[in-house]
Amino acid sequence: MKNLFLLIPAFFLYLQGSGQSTNFPDNWLGNWKGELQWFKTGSKEPQKVNMELRIQYDLRQASGDQGRGDSAGNYSWHLIYGPAAEDSRPYLLKAKDPAKGHWVIDELNGIVLDQFWVGHKFCGAFTVQTSTIINSYWMENDKLVVEFYSIGAKPLVTTGKGTEDSPQVDSYKVGSYQKAVLKRVQ
Repeated sequence: MKNLFLLIPAFFLYLQGSGQSTNFPDNWLGNWKGELQWFKTGSKEPQKVNMELRIQYDLRQASGDQGRGDSAGNYSWHLIYGPAAEDSRPYLLKAKDPAKGHWVIDELNGIVLDQFWVGHKFCGAFTVQTSTIINSYWMENDKLVVEFYSIGAKPLVTTGKGTEDSPQVDSYKVGSYQKAVLKRVQ
């Protein structure tokens, strides 16, 4: 009986957290602003950059009030680093299979990045040139938290004997970590 009382609050916390993914991206709509801190491996101080994320209904193809994005389930996903004239990235967020937590960010240049709901976070990973980027977005205390890890795409070293007891393991360089806590603005 004692264990049941412990499980009930945990179950309600699970339901509360899982609701974020079922209401995504509608409960994330708005303009978000904050400061991105960019920590490079070996550096003592982070580089600081203003960051914005604007998530809106994509009205380019909408016919009337659709309630969830445009008629195809698209939303604008507009990232801005520094002044908008300096680094503005207007992308589209598209529903791939939202029931399974699968979305994509279309960079509108032939690049499409898969994103997934994992543990109440909106996550993705992709490799470009010599780096693999892992990103996570999540809501915490009415703020949107954003994290990026940049990891070398090729292993630094492979260790292990290649046996069942000692399989081969690749290690990679973590080149940088970026974090921003964004607040919704009007």
